[in-house]
Amino acid sequence: MIYLKRLVVFCLFVGQATFATAAELPTTKPERVGMSSERLLRIDQAMMRHIEAGHIQGAAAAVARRGKVVHFKSYGMLDEENQIPMPRDSMHIMMSSTKPVLGVAAMMMVEEGLIRPGDPISMYLPEFKKMNVAVLKEPADEDISPRRVGKKDKIPEHRLVPAEREITIHHLLTHTSGIASGGLGSAKIPRKVGRGTLAEYVPKLAQFPLDFQPGSRWAYSGTTALDVVARIIEIVSGQPYDEFLQERIFDPLDMRDTHYNVPDNKFKRRVVVRGSNMDNFRTHTDYFSASFGLVSTARDYLRFEQMLVNGGTLMGTRLLGPRTVKMMSSNQVGSLFGGGKGAKSEGPVTSGFGYTVSVLLDPIAADSRRSAGAFGWGGAFGTVSWSDPVEELTAVLMLQQPHRQTQVDFENAIRQAIID
Repeated sequence: MIYLKRLVVFCLFVGQATFATAAELPTTKPERVGMSSERLLRIDQAMMRHIEAGHIQGAAAAVARRGKVVHFKSYGMLDEENQIPMPRDSMHIMMSSTKPVLGVAAMMMVEEGLIRPGDPISMYLPEFKKMNVAVLKEPADEDISPRRVGKKDKIPEHRLVPAEREITIHHLLTHTSGIASGGLGSAKIPRKVGRGTLAEYVPKLAQFPLDFQPGSRWAYSGTTALDVVARIIEIVSGQPYDEFLQERIFDPLDMRDTHYNVPDNKFKRRVVVRGSNMDNFRTHTDYFSASFGLVSTARDYLRFEQMLVNGGTLMGTRLLGPRTVKMMSSNQVGSLFGGGKGAKSEGPVTSGFGYTVSVLLDPIAADSRRSAGAFGWGGAFGTVSWSDPVEELTAVLMLQQPHRQTQVDFENAIRQAIID
C-alpha cells in the first residue's frame, strides 16, 4: 500500500511537469472561483483508494469552474506491466463518450439551416422512406415489441408491421428511432455485416426492421443510430465525417490529441488497458463512427465541455450559439428516458435526454451530485464528462475500467468542494 501511495504521488508530479501550458485554459487557485483546495484533495484520496483496491489501474481527472482550471492530475499506471506512470496527457479509448461530439456537429448543421431535427431522414437517405417494425407473432391483435432480444437467444416468432411515422433526425439524436437498440429488429441484423465506410454501411440499415415504433420509447442504440446522423452530415456538408470534425470542432477547440486513428508518434501515450492486447488497437479504420471510436485526453475533453458550459464558445472561437446549446442540453423526450433505465418512468422524472446527452432534472430525487440542468455522457470503458451550467463547472474523468463508484466519488468530491 505504501508503494502505491508513493506511485500516485509520483504520477501527480510527472503529470504536472510534462504538460504544456501554452494556449491552455487558465489555472487558478480554487478559492478564487468559490471552491476549496482542501476539499478538492478528496479527488486524490478517492483515486488512490480505488487504485489500491484494484478497481482501476489509473485515471486522469480535470475540473474547471468559471473558465479556470482548479484541478488537473493523473494517477496510477499508463502501463501496469511495464510500470509506466499515467501522465496527464494520457490517451484514452472514449467509446460512447464519442457521442456528444456528434451532438455538437449536428447542432452546427441545424444552425446553418442544412438540417432540422424534424426532418425525416428519408430526405437525405431515401432507403429509409418505408420502414417496418418487428413485433411478436402472437398475439395477432396486438403489436408487441420486446425491449431486449439477445442475438444468442432463439429469435421469437415475429411479424412485420409498417412504421406509423418516418424516422426523423430528432429520433436518432435522442435514441428514440428504433434502429439497432437491442430489440427484435436488431436481432435480425447479421453480426458480420461489413461496415466499410459510413456511405457503404448506413444504407444497409434500412434493410432491417426497427425495434419499436419511432418516438414511442427510449432505447439506447449504442453503436449504430447516431452513425446515420454522421452520414447525413457528410451529405449536407460535402465532407467526410472525420474531416468535418477535425476542421469544424477539433482544430477550432485545439483538441490536438483527439483522433480516430492515433498517429504512431502518439501511440506510446495510449493507456495499455489491463488484460488487453494493444496491438489490436493499431488497426487503421475508415469507418468514422459517431457512436464510438475516438481516442482523446482529459485536456481535450475539458476544452470541449468548457465550450458547452460557455454557451458554445471557447477563447474567442464560437462553435454554437447559446440557445442552440440550450436546445441540445434540454430534455427532448418527456418521461421516456426513465432515468436511464430505458423504460418510461412511472414515478418522478429525475433525468431526461437531450440531443446525445443525458440531462439531470431533479438532483435530489436522482441522488445525484450534479446540479439541475447538468448534462453529459460517458463511455463503456469508464470515461465520463459533463457540463454544469448552474455552477459554471465542467468535469472530466478518464478511466479505462468501468467502475461506477470511482465516478460517484469523483462527482461527490467536486460537489463538496463548492463553497460559495
